[in-house]
Amino acid sequence: MEIRILSVGKIKEKYLNAGIQEYAKRLSRYCRLTFCQVADEKTPDKASDALNEQIKDLEGRRLMKHIREQDYVIALAIDGKMLDSVELSQMLGRLGVEGKSSVAFVIGGSLGLSREVLSRADCRLSFSRMTFPHQLMQMILLEQIYRGYRILNHEPYHK
Repeated sequence: MEIRILSVGKIKEKYLNAGIQEYAKRLSRYCRLTFCQVADEKTPDKASDALNEQIKDLEGRRLMKHIREQDYVIALAIDGKMLDSVELSQMLGRLGVEGKSSVAFVIGGSLGLSREVLSRADCRLSFSRMTFPHQLMQMILLEQIYRGYRILNHEPYHK
């Protein structure tokens, strides 16, 4: 299975890049992992709701250019379904059994995802009702995908 991570903005922090690369290396034995980062837009302080929507739409169009028809799209959204690690592993296993060869996880920018991206999503996934920096979310997501594969393969992983 190919796992695609589509995200808004570059990750500038060295410690996050190191963590992401570590989980990418670990995941290489379970799946093919690819990354696609699109440019983010600067959001002025106290921007109007209309401007925030314009920014999300622009970032969303950039993301949509990289979402393929064959992708099973999982949008990370605060209003998505919350799963525990076992349930996420079961979802990954089920998608594989159903013949989904490409799963695209989509992480929005600081304002979230556009309506267009959310409507294209096959599933909305929430890690918490709390807000996390989108750069950090990528590493958290990779850790959970890795944990999911370990669970699927009945391999030990710390709890």
